[in-house]
Amino acid sequence: MNEKTQPSIRRAAVTDAERLAELGAQTFYDTFAATNTPEDMTAYLSSSFSAALQAAELADTNTRFLIAEIDGTAVGYAKLQSNPSPPCVTGSSPIELCRLYVSRTVIGSGVGAALMQACIDESKAEGYKTMWLGVWERNERAKKFYERWGFQVAGEQNFQLGSDAQTDWVMYRDIGGD
Repeated sequence: MNEKTQPSIRRAAVTDAERLAELGAQTFYDTFAATNTPEDMTAYLSSSFSAALQAAELADTNTRFLIAEIDGTAVGYAKLQSNPSPPCVTGSSPIELCRLYVSRTVIGSGVGAALMQACIDESKAEGYKTMWLGVWERNERAKKFYERWGFQVAGEQNFQLGSDAQTDWVMYRDIGGD
């Protein structure tokens, strides 16, 4: 897909648990398998993307998922969560953007941008004023994407991928609001 594609974006329901588990595992694998060991990938995928875990997260009132679809096919998703922010995030009323992934077939087509805008809009509507996230220090594409959206580095945090302790940059930005 070379042209900009406008997906439909909707809030996920508990009935989307299996779809989110599959999409989450596939997009994470596509993004990180080449730069991590198969053992670490298997451990992380099995602990993070089961349908049961997705169903539990979908039922959690502090968590919301947005799904991007094109012609009825899920091509991306984002996960927002009302988590306490690390001390380096100094903005008020923070919300964490835990995940934002798109299928490799649509990277560069505008799906990620549409998801990001939907995340900002939803968060502002819920009264949040700051959005923060962790991004792997070696994920250049993602870091550049977030920088284009006005996120700035505030610090670092640990991310455990199987047996590998990795370093994530903590980034945040003001999303406005009243």
